[in-house]
Amino acid sequence: MFRFKTKKEKTRFIVIASVILVFVLLGVLTPIIFKGTAFDKVISNSIGKFFNIVKFFSDNYVNLLESLAIIVFMWIINQVLKFVLKILTVKGNRSETIGKLLVSVVGYGSVIVALFLILSAWGVQTPTLLASAGILGLAISFGAQSLIEDIFAGLFIIFEKQYAVGDVIQVGDFRGTVTEIGIRVTKIEDINGDIKTINNSDVRGAINTSSCLSPAICDVSISYGADLEKVEEVVTRNLEKMKKEIPGIVEGPYYKGVQSLSDSAVVIRIYAKTSETGKYQAVRDMNRFMKVLFDNNKIEIPFPQMVIHMTKEEEK
Repeated sequence: MFRFKTKKEKTRFIVIASVILVFVLLGVLTPIIFKGTAFDKVISNSIGKFFNIVKFFSDNYVNLLESLAIIVFMWIINQVLKFVLKILTVKGNRSETIGKLLVSVVGYGSVIVALFLILSAWGVQTPTLLASAGILGLAISFGAQSLIEDIFAGLFIIFEKQYAVGDVIQVGDFRGTVTEIGIRVTKIEDINGDIKTINNSDVRGAINTSSCLSPAICDVSISYGADLEKVEEVVTRNLEKMKKEIPGIVEGPYYKGVQSLSDSAVVIRIYAKTSETGKYQAVRDMNRFMKVLFDNNKIEIPFPQMVIHMTKEEEK
């Protein structure tokens, strides 16, 4: 719903709307109510030329009906083609991407065809119009180089398989899932649900993290006093169980050994591979599994501690 920022804007809108309404009513109703009067002649020779809707419909009802039929017919053709394209492109990210692009092309194309058919119905010489449109298009192309660049960039993105709908990509500092690739723009949705629209020609150096499996890494700390060989035996014995309980893991998991010797713990690493979209959940599930596993086997996960040494004078 439209909202006015100030009371002054609301008053101005009401005044303008009222004036327009008065002019429309004068042009439409005067030939009916004041037919044959001097007032009718004045209005008919001025405002009535623009608002004589009755005469306009009576003189052009055939063209209007033909135009309406063209609009309805092209709308039906457009919907049928979109439906067929959606049926043929339901499987696979690349197929879905090309399908959305073709749907967009069909939408624009049907509007252009309908416009030329309607102009032809009203007696416009469409061959001459097409020739003029070609010259006009050539002139516009010089001023719309960025638009043409976006279109060609979008075509290269699709046919070179740089990324597709459903892929997780990073463009600059923005990382998210590709939701749509159009003729001119690409839309990316991040983890917060925010959607960024980027011109296809501005998508440079995009990192496609969905082109292969992503690593899921779980680093767990154990105390220096723990039996490392026993811990390793417990971990390797339960790797198969971890894979069964965590459906997000595609490859692995694998025990990779001691990752680091930190200040208060020995850090061991478990490594797996998963899809990019399920990576974070897989890591969470792996962390939980290791915590429960260590609790059940009485393996201590230490927390940071501070050891303070006091001199004899300080003890006093």
